[in-house]
Amino acid sequence: MKKILVIGAGRSAIVLIDYLLDHAAAENWHITVADADVAHAKKMIGSTNAASAVELDATIDAQRAALIEKHDLVISMLPAFLHTLVAKDCLALKKNLVTPSYISDDMRKMDQKVKDAGLIFLNELGVDPGIDHMSAMRLLDDMRSKGKEITCFESFTGGLVAPESDNNPWNYKFTWNPRNVVLAGQGGAVKFKHNGKFKYIPYQKVFRRTEVIEIPGYGLFEGYANRDSLSYRDLYNLEGVPTIFRGTLRRKGFCRSWDIFVQIGMTDDSYIMEDSMNMTHRDFTNSFLKYNEHDSVELKLQYYMKLDQDGDVFDKLQWIGIFDDEPIGLKKPGTPAQILQKILEKKWSLKPGDKDMIVMWHKIRTRDNGDAAEKEIHSSMVVIGDDEPRTAMAKTVGLPMAIAAKLVLNGTITAPGVHAPVTKDIYEPILNELESFGIRFEERDMPVSSND
Repeated sequence: MKKILVIGAGRSAIVLIDYLLDHAAAENWHITVADADVAHAKKMIGSTNAASAVELDATIDAQRAALIEKHDLVISMLPAFLHTLVAKDCLALKKNLVTPSYISDDMRKMDQKVKDAGLIFLNELGVDPGIDHMSAMRLLDDMRSKGKEITCFESFTGGLVAPESDNNPWNYKFTWNPRNVVLAGQGGAVKFKHNGKFKYIPYQKVFRRTEVIEIPGYGLFEGYANRDSLSYRDLYNLEGVPTIFRGTLRRKGFCRSWDIFVQIGMTDDSYIMEDSMNMTHRDFTNSFLKYNEHDSVELKLQYYMKLDQDGDVFDKLQWIGIFDDEPIGLKKPGTPAQILQKILEKKWSLKPGDKDMIVMWHKIRTRDNGDAAEKEIHSSMVVIGDDEPRTAMAKTVGLPMAIAAKLVLNGTITAPGVHAPVTKDIYEPILNELESFGIRFEERDMPVSSND
């Protein structure tokens, strides 16, 4: 019997655990789910004999290592900064490892030791990173196998609210970590390549330089740039490709309104606002605006940001509640970004019965060697959540990891080392099985879009 250890039973773990339990009998597995909240872990596995739930503080080295030692493969669903601790134990105890997170520098440095030990550490196996890598590499490898030259690669992913649950003027609700949404575009240079030129976008312009994208059957979206598109040149073998761009999707119109928060300073996370635990939403907004004893907060913001009183942007700001006299509700002073997040969570949290949606879109432009004429392909994926907690996010994060774990244990994936899923032996079987769960891409040949 093969023993699988799942460390962490958070929001995206339920579909992963469902898959492991569904395959436990046929594959001769026993699954252990370890979490700081053992009652929650027990709820995740139900009454099955194929799994056990245990309590674990993953930061306690001896406790963590003793549990890992009893298993053949570890799936770490912990916060990304804890994966290295788990990886060091797996290396020392000779256990295979699967994680959904980006390969950290510390993890990458283990590569040779992992190879020498004959182990497999698979990372970046969620949705983004994960399905984005696999679907992009399948397209790129297919084009290259046909002798095509890649001239443009663009890729966008968004976690959004499903159309049937989309009932607010922002066309958005939090479907993942709200803090990451508030801090989007910060923390590093936004850089990409366009028509052979290196391009850079300062943070204060990220949400005004967007690309409009149409997804068949789902309408118009807009994409804003992720921080470092150039880091994918080596990973995807795109060195020399004139255009490389990766971004995040929102519904059309979102970014122009979000940019107001950026411009007035509400997304700043670098300082604490004094006495903010006693502020109202209106106080918070007013604190960024010039003093004028005669003008209302609304009027001052309209003047400052040149907003029409009857415009869509101002309507969105009013709806989200930044002018309300409602207390923010913080227990201690916070940064502007923390306060904004608190306000947004009151209106953007998923309600019972709401469904989320994952949207992914790739654009690849190619030409035959020696031919000036280009061809363009669009590839898109839309996944709708089933319910809460089996969200689209949980499906697209959990299923690739569970499938990868199975492929490692049954010997389909064999190459030792620290890997992202960018080679055919890894991405092909995972993508093929994901299609049986409705996670599939539709490809369309398109007219070559403007290259200005």
